[in-house]
Amino acid sequence: MTTVAFQGEYGAFSEMAARSHFGQDVDVAPQPDFAHLFRAVEDGSASHGMVPIENTLMGSIYENYDHLLKHGLSIVGESKLRIVHNLIVNEGVGLEDIREIHSQPPALAQCVNLIESLPKARAVAAHDTAGAVRALRDSGDRNTAAIASRQAAIDYGLEILREGVEDNHQNFTRFVVVAPQAEHPDPPAKTSIVFTLSHEPGSLYASLGSFADRDINMLKIESRPIAGRPFEYTFYLDIAGDQRDELCREALAGLEAHTTTFKILGSYKEGDIVEGEVRPPLT
Repeated sequence: MTTVAFQGEYGAFSEMAARSHFGQDVDVAPQPDFAHLFRAVEDGSASHGMVPIENTLMGSIYENYDHLLKHGLSIVGESKLRIVHNLIVNEGVGLEDIREIHSQPPALAQCVNLIESLPKARAVAAHDTAGAVRALRDSGDRNTAAIASRQAAIDYGLEILREGVEDNHQNFTRFVVVAPQAEHPDPPAKTSIVFTLSHEPGSLYASLGSFADRDINMLKIESRPIAGRPFEYTFYLDIAGDQRDELCREALAGLEAHTTTFKILGSYKEGDIVEGEVRPPLT
């Protein structure tokens, strides 16, 4: 049976991504944080995990790259969810009543224009977008709003005062699906790798030449400083292709020959952009 772990509470964007990828009727397992999510998949409490890895406005979510390195799970799928934020209140509350706006820090950072348009209101960080809505319902507070998904408003029976309050509507989060065992993806496939290089001139250029030599497209490359090793970097690379294909295997071997650490995070089918369907409210 497929059970998908996600971070947050019912109504979270991660739950919407899970249902968009696996189907609306899939069993889901909310987790309090990403560490619990990865452990749930490792210990078999869940068959898969839905993990946000990158946002088009905020960049990569390095905490989850760290979990991918620490845990023995493989990326087996991908989904790209459009993020639509909503200003959510208890029934009858108006804009003039709001003194605090609660949500997860990334959501607050994506809605700065709204927050600044309410000079009497201040942003307050919460652990989870949907959790902020549940807490608002439980408190009955009439001077507080939350920023979260339409699904969260429906689940907890609150009103959407304003829709689409994100500063930039081209706001998408890329999620990866993790599982204990690697899978053979359908095309078009992509492969994600993490590696480090010796701190020498030309090492990055030399390491990536094997992809150019085989006309393999690099979809993303990003560097991140290594803690405790000033001006040395970990590289995150996505390439087009399946690690089991001959040309891809050769190119990956060429890269690995130049690295000091090397890990293939998984090969998986490239995900489509989805809007995220709203399910019926929780009973």
